[in-house]
Amino acid sequence: MTQRSIGTSILLSIVTCSVYLWYWLYKMTEEITAYNGEDANPTTELLLSMFTCGIYYLYWNYKMGKRIAQAQSSSSDDSVLYVLLSAFGLGIVSLAIMQNNMNSITNA
Repeated sequence: MTQRSIGTSILLSIVTCSVYLWYWLYKMTEEITAYNGEDANPTTELLLSMFTCGIYYLYWNYKMGKRIAQAQSSSSDDSVLYVLLSAFGLGIVSLAIMQNNMNSITNA
């Protein structure tokens, strides 16, 4: 998995008017599913997130929490936290926490 700077990712998401945010979502999905050996299509998940007015994005947050917990092989599961943050308009915070957790997997 690629180590990403959380601050740089947030800044790029803001500067590019969320274009980088969608790329970030795609790459995180692609990397965690490959790491876990899942057969998932990140393009489908990205498109569903975009075209369901954010409804699928909430579900994506939940799924990513489960995927990250599986990759960490721990009982720590932040799925509900990610969904709640996204539901209250703090999706970028949710992505930052996910990226932090994914960075810690690659450091281990």
